[in-house]
Amino acid sequence: MSDGAVESLDHVIVGVRDLDAASASYAALLGRDASWRGSHPGQGTENALFRLENTYIELLAPAGDGANGDALRGRLDAAGEGLVGLAFGTRDAAALAQRLRAAGIDAGAPVDGAGVERNGRERSWRTLTLPQGATRGVFVLAIEHVAGSLPLMVVDGDGAAAVDALDHVVVSSARAEATRRLYEEQLGLRLALDRSFPERGLRLLFFRVGGVTVEIAARLDEPPADVPDALWGLAFQVRDVAAAQRRLAGRGFDVSDVRRGQKRGTRVFTVRSGTGGVATLMIGPEDGDA
Repeated sequence: MSDGAVESLDHVIVGVRDLDAASASYAALLGRDASWRGSHPGQGTENALFRLENTYIELLAPAGDGANGDALRGRLDAAGEGLVGLAFGTRDAAALAQRLRAAGIDAGAPVDGAGVERNGRERSWRTLTLPQGATRGVFVLAIEHVAGSLPLMVVDGDGAAAVDALDHVVVSSARAEATRRLYEEQLGLRLALDRSFPERGLRLLFFRVGGVTVEIAARLDEPPADVPDALWGLAFQVRDVAAAQRRLAGRGFDVSDVRRGQKRGTRVFTVRSGTGGVATLMIGPEDGDA
């Protein structure tokens, strides 16, 4: 019997206005075609899913009438495109709901969901949406996949220049201890590192789940404040940083020069356009092609 554990960062959700344009941009950004392009009947949304080795990216756009579409339009009008949510994976959403209630999160019952792809392929799942008062303002849900799968697609010729996986997602917090309690004690993620960097004015907490890091960043030079946490950005893994930077520059993306990463043995570059409002970093080994 499942204990309702959180086993992965199943996907991250990026809210966009124009799904066609955003899908084309993300296919070029990731070097992979979409694994799924479909809609949510009755909910007022449509999506494109880009599977990576350890998670997938969901581009979500309003489409027609529905409560979810209306809520997403309101978010886009207020804050523009960007990261809108985290979805953690579980094998038993009902058991997870019970565990979260015992940990102090007022989780409701899982809700069955379904999606239909343009070619008629279907997928189904159960979701458990957590109250944002308990998740410090970040939209967080858990998902149990029931039927259907997502193929891993590659469209660019040089696989070493394509994105393989998500390295980490960054959440900014003005109350690091409260956020630590949420992810470690209530959601049950493993705290792999809790370290302060005075020279950068930051305290960073790294939570590992299913091969992805959830990084919590808190300012050391600012007092704790009663403001919501915020999703900030994504860092993707590539095998050859220089090749990835050349590929994206050649596709018209605004990219920085390659530089040494904060993590020893890595090189990185920033992508400053075509990301749907998401702060984006590419990271890879230092011994890649120069």
